[in-house]
Formats: sequence, structure tokens, C-alpha cells
Amino acid sequence: MKTTTIVAIILGVLVLISIVQAFQLNGLKKKVAEGQLTVGSSAGKTTPLSAPTSGGQKAASLPSSVKELPQMVGGC
Repeated sequence: MKTTTIVAIILGVLVLISIVQAFQLNGLKKKVAEGQLTVGSSAGKTTPLSAPTSGGQKAASLPSSVKELPQMVGGC
């Protein structure tokens, strides 16, 4: 096969995949807008280290070196 034929086939597959993803994204946007789909879930949430656990005991606290860090690092 010629190189141009292979490149054309790969390009066609990529365009086809992007069209399918565009339709999927459009469908998701409609579901979110209509309220049929909510973003996020409680199953994946984690509790912070300083939050009390279900046993009534406090979880391990952060080391002092971490507590003294500034809130934002870097940036312009």
C-alpha cells in the first residue's frame, strides 16, 4: 500500500471517531440540561484527614509542615 493511502485511512478513522464523540457529548449536554443526569456522586467522595470518622474518633491530623504551607503556590 502507498503511504498516502494509509494516511488517508487513518485520517478517515479519526474523523469518524470525532463525529461519534461529538454526538455523545451533545447527548450528555442535553441530559444535564434537562436534569436527567447529575454530575458527581457521593460514592466517590472522600473525607478530609481532619474530619471525624464514623467511629467518633478523629482521623490522623496533618503534619505541622503541611499545615504551614501557603494556600496557593506559584502562578502569575
